[in-house]
Amino acid sequence: MVVAAGGVAVSRCSSWSEVPPSAVAAWRTSTGEQEIRRYALAHALLAPNPHNMQPWLADLRRDGEILLRLDPSRLLPATDPFGRQILMGAGAFLEILRMAAAERGHRADCEVFPEGEPGDHLDGRPFCRVRIAPDPRTPRDPLFAHVLLRRTDRRAYDPSQALTIADAAELRLALGELPVRIGVATNAARVAPIREITREAWRIEVTTPSAMLESMRVLRVGNREIDAHRDGLTITSPMMVLANRLGLLDRSQCPPPDSRITRGLIEDFDVLAASTPAYVSLVTEGNRRNQQLDAGRAYVRVNLAAAGAGLAMHPNEQALQEYPQMAKPYQAIHTLLDAPSPRCTVQMLARVGRLPAGEAAAPPAPRRGLAAHLEG
Repeated sequence: MVVAAGGVAVSRCSSWSEVPPSAVAAWRTSTGEQEIRRYALAHALLAPNPHNMQPWLADLRRDGEILLRLDPSRLLPATDPFGRQILMGAGAFLEILRMAAAERGHRADCEVFPEGEPGDHLDGRPFCRVRIAPDPRTPRDPLFAHVLLRRTDRRAYDPSQALTIADAAELRLALGELPVRIGVATNAARVAPIREITREAWRIEVTTPSAMLESMRVLRVGNREIDAHRDGLTITSPMMVLANRLGLLDRSQCPPPDSRITRGLIEDFDVLAASTPAYVSLVTEGNRRNQQLDAGRAYVRVNLAAAGAGLAMHPNEQALQEYPQMAKPYQAIHTLLDAPSPRCTVQMLARVGRLPAGEAAAPPAPRRGLAAHLEG
């Protein structure tokens, strides 16, 4: 559990504690689809999304069209009670879908919430109707080149490698004309208070039973579970895999706040925070459902630009979550980032930096594959 939640580097000492190639096959086979909608979807499902739940469902029964819904069994009601983060993942999905279609000379016209926006809670209505048509004038997006390289890297970064002015400019330029404000904090005086808010928010999350149990229920421990589910939070630590095989890992109960496990989670996160040289934030003026989609589009574009620049990124969204126990960090981060709530909403906060010398890029996260997302 420490490995998945805290983000420390994993050890790969035996075959039964590794992510099996079959669990990440979608990253290798996405380019093999010939039909344009399937090609676009096969890339879109590689988008970043909360807890790697991959909640997207696609209906292809109408020619030239994709109707997209969210699987209600794959939401996160404890940590994402209004579905804001889930919709950001949907926005990232749509942005990569659009890029993939353009790569093959097609235009993807997105009609968001074609049957109306959901209220405070997500419902069964589609979040987008996409019409795809050949259009040789559609420009290819240079960020698409990094789709298969994009990662969420939860390890420690090299604190001595500060982001350069050019790095920050690349991340800002990635947004294009999306109506989202980006902040790139690189100055130590600016980074330090953000770091402290993320640390406190993490402490609250791992000591709040409902939030912690939501993560524990989607832990995938060892190659058998990882391959069986191909989603959620993966653990490959041999020690934790062995404990699970011996029946010593109880995922039905939240560890006490003063337990060794909880203290370890907090200490591990402190190491990550201390290693972080910069943070990226995304802010919208308001918090409407279409703005949440736009924020997801913006985040994946920034994440792709970071991959192209050799930077690692890791969302630290705990302070942005809307459950009651998180009220104090939520207010603090909005105030610090000059985003007074409720007029403004900080939609994303992410660590960004470079890996220590000699560290290879993180492996891709498991994906369930295209067939798992098709309905009808």
